[in-house]
Amino acid sequence: MKKEIKKILVANRGVPAVRVMITCRDRKIPSVAVYSTPDRLAHHVFMADEAIHIGDAPPLESYLNMEKVIEAAKICGADALHPGWGFLAENPDFAQMVMDAGLVWIGPPPSVIRTMGDKIEAKRLAKRANVPTIPGIEKVDDIKKIKRWIREEQITYPIMIKAAAGGGGKGMVKVNSEDELKTALSQAMSEARKSFGDDTVLVEKYIERGRHIEVQIVADEFDNVVHLHERECTIQRRNQKIIEEAPSPTLDENLREEICFTAVRLMREIGYRSAGTVEFLFDADTRKFYFLEVNTRLQVEHGITELITGLDIVSVMLDIAMGKPLPFKQPQIHPNRWALEVRLNAEDPKNFSPSFGRITRLQLPHGPNVRLSIGVNEGDVIPPYYDSLFMLLMTAGTNRLDAIRVMDRALGRGLRIEGIKTIQPLLLSIIRHPKFIAGEFSTRFIEEHMDELISMFRERDSDEEVLKIGKFVAEISALGPRDWM
Repeated sequence: MKKEIKKILVANRGVPAVRVMITCRDRKIPSVAVYSTPDRLAHHVFMADEAIHIGDAPPLESYLNMEKVIEAAKICGADALHPGWGFLAENPDFAQMVMDAGLVWIGPPPSVIRTMGDKIEAKRLAKRANVPTIPGIEKVDDIKKIKRWIREEQITYPIMIKAAAGGGGKGMVKVNSEDELKTALSQAMSEARKSFGDDTVLVEKYIERGRHIEVQIVADEFDNVVHLHERECTIQRRNQKIIEEAPSPTLDENLREEICFTAVRLMREIGYRSAGTVEFLFDADTRKFYFLEVNTRLQVEHGITELITGLDIVSVMLDIAMGKPLPFKQPQIHPNRWALEVRLNAEDPKNFSPSFGRITRLQLPHGPNVRLSIGVNEGDVIPPYYDSLFMLLMTAGTNRLDAIRVMDRALGRGLRIEGIKTIQPLLLSIIRHPKFIAGEFSTRFIEEHMDELISMFRERDSDEEVLKIGKFVAEISALGPRDWM
């Protein structure tokens, strides 16, 4: 059934909120922002056509307060809600509450979100769809079960303990030996309980030289399921991505076709609708890939897929939510560029500790093949209550080296941020590293090269500019006006 959307409430803040609002502007659909007390002057508030205050700083009192978000939608007369990513985006109860309130939920069905949010159930469905999965065991509550599995299946260390209800790298602990097993299980269960309210964990064989490949899917209610090709998301810190690229430099054409159509098969099996991503772990040594999880939302890195395909994925989500069929078929998707994305987090690049405060200077890169997705303005404050991501920087080129060269220009000369620490120096060191340029890396790249990467940092601060001005003034004072003046 077709339903026209006339006003959208964006249940998020920062980068994801602004991203959704840009498409709303393109589609001439009014957008509504929600904001917490410290976000009253935030970028997404001014980007929207309307804004409603929903609570104080703690997320549970504002962005995670489902009743207040839905009440805000009713107050402003919104008829649809987009959750962005993070916060309530993958909460099936919230999705159902939105629909029960008579609003259009711009995302997959709540039942699919619930099923895919359980890593154990998701893995079972993947097996049913004949999708390769990593060897492992489910619902682990003591180390005896893990030891028995290791012995019977002849598994070698390392292994990975994961929160069954988790995501975003939380509740994941790598175990290198039997001596670490008891502490690691306790840690994983504790993190899972704190982050997701569920301490159920599973254990899997750890792929030593793994690479992280994900496939972007869009699907409508008419059983049209189309992949928009893959992204490589291998460069991570603490199990969270910081650099992504599309396509993947790891895959040849045969593997690319196999992994993409495997993702399509799985999404059709589970009855997926809207935009979503199937994540795989690729073993570079054996050239085999294994199912990891399904992300039932818009992914942070969707922008690089948009760059190589020319599509607006948020706009496609709106059409699907309105009951329209996909406007394209699989043979019409022809990526013709290479794209890179780096995530700018407000963190110390040497140890990843959070960096909060006011952005006193923000100089943005420009020029051909540069795209920015920004959640802040110069003068804004990065608060301590939320995720540290405040900007996505994307570049494109005719091939991978072109995209890297543009990223080097954008990160190295075009971007200046003062007032807070960011991981900009680390990102620049990575894209200049010979092994990254050669495409030779795994999920352990940062872990293995951290000291080397830090040694490549070029320390810069505002004193440099002061010294330049001082030198210029001194020269004029000593030598008098020059001929060119």
